[in-house]
Amino acid sequence: MASASPSPGPGPGPGPSASPSPGPGRAVRAKALATVPETYDVPLVALNFRVRSRLSLYLNPPAQVSAYWPALAEELGFEYLEILNLQAQPDPTGRLLDAWQSRERATVGGLLAKLAKLERLDVLEDLRPGIDEDCKKYLKKQREAEAEKPLQVPAVDSSNPQTSELAGITILDDPRGQMPELFDAFICYCPSDIQFVHEMIQHLEQTDCRLKLCVSDRDVLPGTCIWSITSELIEKRCRRMVVVISDEYLQSNECDFQTKFALSLCPGARQKRLIPVKYKAMKKEFPSILRFITVCDYTNPCTKSWFWPRLAKALSQP
Repeated sequence: MASASPSPGPGPGPGPSASPSPGPGRAVRAKALATVPETYDVPLVALNFRVRSRLSLYLNPPAQVSAYWPALAEELGFEYLEILNLQAQPDPTGRLLDAWQSRERATVGGLLAKLAKLERLDVLEDLRPGIDEDCKKYLKKQREAEAEKPLQVPAVDSSNPQTSELAGITILDDPRGQMPELFDAFICYCPSDIQFVHEMIQHLEQTDCRLKLCVSDRDVLPGTCIWSITSELIEKRCRRMVVVISDEYLQSNECDFQTKFALSLCPGARQKRLIPVKYKAMKKEFPSILRFITVCDYTNPCTKSWFWPRLAKALSQP
């Protein structure tokens, strides 16, 4: 079905207002697209949260004189019903990038080309320093990973293609690693708290919130190093991490590692990446490393009715 501009209900929709405004000449466009040679081959996953959230600030609000996210969605090949579904999301641009990233070999260069075609050179000029920095970091990590690989004879015991450790680590993951499964939040919990995690799934995934949670016992495939997997998921696959606090949590080495790793990615909680949740009374003291972060408290009967909407809103932030 050919893509079309939806116009659901009143207010500005992704129709005529999404048409690009007359842009500058070819020289300006060429300057905006000028980039390091490898950038076009860098996968979209290289872009970090800061760049993505900044892009959402530009493209989420309906614009009268320039293209916003529905025009980009059409350029990326999304159909009418898909765009309608994205329109219901709190961060349609972020969801659009996640969806495009998971359906084909999406690259940073491809995104830059589409933005240039839509004459959003204001976005390119503002984001290019951050984009170039993310691409360079990604390429540097790739080179370092290649350099650290041990010299050995390639395996010849199977004709099937071999996958890396961090490719195909979740139930819906692409085993080739080209379309990694992405999540709204990684859930850090102890096995003894699994019942509350089930309740969390019911309220956040199986309702209109439509959030996607990463629950290790449900989503992660067995057979690989748990430390490598959780680091990959927390840093690159999940936008947030929910920490289920309990007395048992304080005794878990695995939860301690996950919490400290997430905190190291956002010192001072500047990105609101980690959200502590207290769901039952505790005999021991609340973990000191989380005391400076606002807690979502399920134990307070006066605020219990606000708990799930408040947590869902925090996880939906761009």
